[in-house]
Formats: sequence, structure tokens, C-alpha cells
Amino acid sequence: MALASSLAQLQAEASCPICLDYLRDAVTRLGTTPCYPCIQQCWKCLHDIFPCPVCLQPCPDKGIRRNTQLCLMIDCVRNLPNTEDMRKWQKEKPPCEKHRHVLSLFCEKDPELLCPQCRVSSDHRGHPLAPMEQAAPSPRRRIKAHIEPLTKQLEDHFLGMEHDLVHVRLLNEEKRVQDKIIEEKNQISNHGPTLQSLLDEITEKCLQPDLDLLIDIERIHSTYENLESPAGFSYDLKEEVFTLPQQYFGLHKMIGTFHVDLTFNPETAHHSLIISQDRKMATFRGMEPNCVLNPEAFTSHLEVLSSEGFDAGRHFWQVKEKGLGEWSLGMCKETFPRNAPSSPSPSNGCWRIQLWGTTHGIRNSGYTCWIGVFLDYELGEVSFYNLNDRSHLYTFSDIFTERLMPYFSIGPSSKSLTISLVEDEC
Repeated sequence: MALASSLAQLQAEASCPICLDYLRDAVTRLGTTPCYPCIQQCWKCLHDIFPCPVCLQPCPDKGIRRNTQLCLMIDCVRNLPNTEDMRKWQKEKPPCEKHRHVLSLFCEKDPELLCPQCRVSSDHRGHPLAPMEQAAPSPRRRIKAHIEPLTKQLEDHFLGMEHDLVHVRLLNEEKRVQDKIIEEKNQISNHGPTLQSLLDEITEKCLQPDLDLLIDIERIHSTYENLESPAGFSYDLKEEVFTLPQQYFGLHKMIGTFHVDLTFNPETAHHSLIISQDRKMATFRGMEPNCVLNPEAFTSHLEVLSSEGFDAGRHFWQVKEKGLGEWSLGMCKETFPRNAPSSPSPSNGCWRIQLWGTTHGIRNSGYTCWIGVFLDYELGEVSFYNLNDRSHLYTFSDIFTERLMPYFSIGPSSKSLTISLVEDEC
């Protein structure tokens, strides 16, 4: 295991931090060691400042050079076996180095893989042991929960790195413009005394007697005719393209694969909610205590369920909100009580997040909040995404054992707030 881990670490260190492939023509004079083609691409259009794309430490010039010794080492790493080859090699020798038996048990206290003879040794006597196939699901769930936050961190890293490179390019462009402005300002400053001197000379000449007036008159005419004013400075802003990393589009792929089309179930809607004819929109209209109540409708809170429910698989849907006030969305059990006075929570079978509509005032007028919900039933996760900026909001983790229904709610203090179920628009 240690050899395979060291091998994997060595192969990772031999990779370019930009393209993530094995280094090609590794270069030096930087805080990190990228490929020569990658660093040239990152420094394209830069003039004065050449930062390292990873640590952002400035390089004094473009004088990077190929590290021959390091390139030879990378070629050696390429020829090493990968971790899969190492696993096959490890399976050919006795797994348990102490007893030479096949590893088939897992000690949940230590934790450690054991062979049948290990279980009776003094080191693990009395410890909770389980067969490997029974012990694996729980650790698998735990490590799989790290995928999403690590993916988000990687996206943020690439976005931050791209943002810093754009910032450096803008600083270079700003310096060039400032230098040009200073040059034009000096020309304008010098032109003022020239104009004043010529004006004084012409004014004095006009007051002279005829003889003196005619002397050197042609030079004054020539000076005036050939007088040139400094050219005005103009600058066209260049469009700066912000390139998103490939990881940023993972959400787009997830939506395209698992998107489902939902509708509201008017039979479950609180009497203060108006459900549109196509059952795609729920609008808060205010309290109407004298209306006829449906036995399946919510009565304690302004809530409504989807007509569709799920008891397996992965599903993604999108919701838009417009208006002012509090609202929430998520999942609840099909048996979730319709008249419970307590607030919905995971303890009573409802996994939801609360949001606040801010479409009031001139500044936010017309703003629409766009939220995505992703259910992984077998993994036991409900995740929420802000689709306005493609950011992850929150993930609930639990064990689902019964049918789940998409859940929506509007706060009692809301004003003209509308929730809409939308098709795939991402």
C-alpha cells in the first residue's frame, strides 16, 4: 500500500500544474514547474509582468529555460507502472503479510483489513469486525461526500487563477494607457507656453510702427500657419475574455442527464396559494379563511407538493422565484403531515433550504432567483445550487426509505411572490 501510494504521489508530482498531464519540456525560474507550452499560453499578450500561473510570483522576464535533467526524470516516471498495475502486482503476493491469508475482514475500531487469523490475535480481540462487502458501503459514502466540496474547491481554484491572470493583463494595459496619458499631458503642458509666447509677440507686433511691423512679419505668419496642437488621446477598450475551466460545466452535464419535468399538485396546495392552469406556477394571494379546504391540502403552512415523487434514482429540477419575501424548497416524505404546527425539518421528514426574494426597489427590479435541486436517492443526498452563478448552496445527507416528494413553501410575510417550475434552460 505504501509503495502504491508513493508511486501515485511521484506520478502526480511529475504532472504539469496547468494541463495536469505529464510535464513536457519542464522549465525553471518559477515557483512551480509547468510545461513550456503551457506557460507560453498563459503569458500570451503579457508585456511587463510575467506571473507564475499557480503561485502568481512574478518572473522578471520571459527568460525561462528547459530543465534537461528534470525532463529526463519525467521520462523515467512515464515508464513506471501505474497504480492499477501495482494493485495487480500486490494481488499476486499473499495479502496478509503476517499470516499469509486472504484479507476478508474489516476492523471498524482501528480501522484495518484483517485475515481470519488476525481476528483471534491479541491486537484485535473483542473489536467489532465485519465482512469486507458489508463494511465497504459506509466508508464509500463518507469518501464520496468529499467529491462535491473538492470539485467546488477545484472550480474556485481555476476561477481564481483565471481571475488573477485577467487582473494582471488589465494592470499591464492600465500601465500602458497611463504612460500614454502622461506623454500626452506633457505635450499639452508644453504647448500652453508656446501659444502664450506667440500671442504676446503678435499683440506687441500689432502696436509697433509700420517699419517695425513689417520687419520679420513673414516669420510670425509662418509660425502661426505651422502651429500644431497636440493630438487628442483616444483609447478603445479591448474585450477581455474570461475562460471558465472545464470543471465549471459539470453542473451543466448533470442537468442534461438527470433533468425531470415537474408540475404542482393543486390538491396539496394551501388555500392561500394560486396554482396556474398548466400547474407550473404557484403564487401567494393572501389569506382567505372562508374558502373550501381540500382534505389533502396543507393547512398550517403555505406549502404545496409536486405531482411527481421518487423512490429511486437521481433527478434534477429547476425552480425560479420572483417577488418579495421568504420562500423555501426541497424534499419531504410522501407521508409528511399536512397540518403539522411545527416547522418542517429533517427530523419530521422534510429536507429544505430557506431563501429570501429581493425583487424590490429600482436596483433589484426584475431580478429572478434561479435554484436547482438534485436528488440522489440511493446515496441519500439532496443538493441545492444557485443557477444564477452556478454555485453550490447546501447538501442534506440522510437515509431515504420511502417515497419522496418535491416540496415548496412561501413565507406568511411574502408579497406577490411567485414560484415557477421550469424546463431545462441551463
